[in-house]
Amino acid sequence: MAGVIQDYIRRGEPLPATSDEQVGARLKQSWDEHDPLLRVSVKRLGYEAGIRHPHVTRILNQHRDELRHAATLLGVEHPTARNAALVPRADGKGEVPWTRPLPGHTQTDWLIERVRSACLTVIAALTGMRMSELVEIPTDFRLPPQTAAGGLTRHRIRSKRIKGARHGGEWDQWVVIKEVHQALELMGRLLDDPAQETHLIGQHNLNYGWRAHYLRQWVNSEDGQRLGLEAIPDGPVNLRMLRRTLALELAHRPGGLLAAKVALKHVSVATTEGYADRPGGQQSIFMTEVGKEEQIRNLQLTVQAFREYQQGSLPAGPGGRDLAEFFASVDGQLAELAQKAPTAKRGDREVTSLLAKRARTLHLGVANYCWFIDPAQALCLKIAGAPVTKDSKPMAGMCDSARCPQATHHPCHRPVWAESAQTSTAFIASIGRGNKAERQRLQAELARTERVVAQIDAAYGPVHHEGDGDGPADQ
Repeated sequence: MAGVIQDYIRRGEPLPATSDEQVGARLKQSWDEHDPLLRVSVKRLGYEAGIRHPHVTRILNQHRDELRHAATLLGVEHPTARNAALVPRADGKGEVPWTRPLPGHTQTDWLIERVRSACLTVIAALTGMRMSELVEIPTDFRLPPQTAAGGLTRHRIRSKRIKGARHGGEWDQWVVIKEVHQALELMGRLLDDPAQETHLIGQHNLNYGWRAHYLRQWVNSEDGQRLGLEAIPDGPVNLRMLRRTLALELAHRPGGLLAAKVALKHVSVATTEGYADRPGGQQSIFMTEVGKEEQIRNLQLTVQAFREYQQGSLPAGPGGRDLAEFFASVDGQLAELAQKAPTAKRGDREVTSLLAKRARTLHLGVANYCWFIDPAQALCLKIAGAPVTKDSKPMAGMCDSARCPQATHHPCHRPVWAESAQTSTAFIASIGRGNKAERQRLQAELARTERVVAQIDAAYGPVHHEGDGDGPADQ
């Protein structure tokens, strides 16, 4: 034992710390809270000395002076991950060690469970998979990736679809984003016995309510905040809620209803559950909920565009002048209200009430906002030759926002147009000299795209080049 203590002094390494629970037990046994040995893991030192069953009291009686000298000289610290690698904080504010030193007695089991819980949250929230589908994900979940247009990679995984399928389930595939694929791979590396286990999660390891509780507890703790993680608000959370939230997020985007039904495997289940045909049933409730979410989002985007106008940034695009005139009239009404009641404190309520009607005409496009006020002026309906009625809706697939008088472009749309310009430039460079017609067509399209980018830059300035994070292009 004396030799082990001398080795620590020779290396200049702090003595191993014991657990907080053991420190509390010692204080109850009348230990002095200022005793240098209060946090020392005497049992771990005994193991290092080759003692099979270390007797803490006996060791302390025989080596107390040596241990106190070493603890005072070297300090006390948990033994695992003392020199943890630096990682960037989640909020971008510098780098920190990925973990603080870990108590040796835990053997990092609790850390593995936290990582599993985080992976499961990513998978459930970004795929919307049901519990029955999650527990059926096999260890060989990977399907060959597919290369899509533009050089994008489409990641695919497999699992069994239980709901609406025959007994035992049916194998199905899910197209997922890269982060989900990474989370699944990490869960595979964290399996207790990879050679024997056939599923990544398994029903006995799911228990998502328990996992969500302790994951939130850790993220909101000092450890999570040290890593720059955003605090998770209080409130219940379960797999059904994550699935519902994803469905709403998908549904209020252009073409999102169809995407939600495909991604969440509603295509075959909707009929058996009566989603589509039952009056006032789940499909009706879902559509109502989607409509409310769309109106909230549209009003937020309209208010944001109005605030940009007040700061001197006029909307870009063919419909920019009309929208600017509307914003000018709203600004005038606000000025009149201020004159009538100069002492009243102004909030956002007056602004939202004046903008609400225009917000109801807003339809989100991937590369523009469509203010569908007058169907007779809608270029998409004219191109499609569709009849114009009071119930007409914009046709996003036929949209040509560079020419439509009801379309506007905002900072969040610039990355889409800029990427289109880069793609067109690359295509033009790859076209042979003999294909002049295709080259001319692409050059005309490139000129139009560059014109739109220039208009956005002229309206909002280069500070907005990367988008503001609030529009559909960023999401």
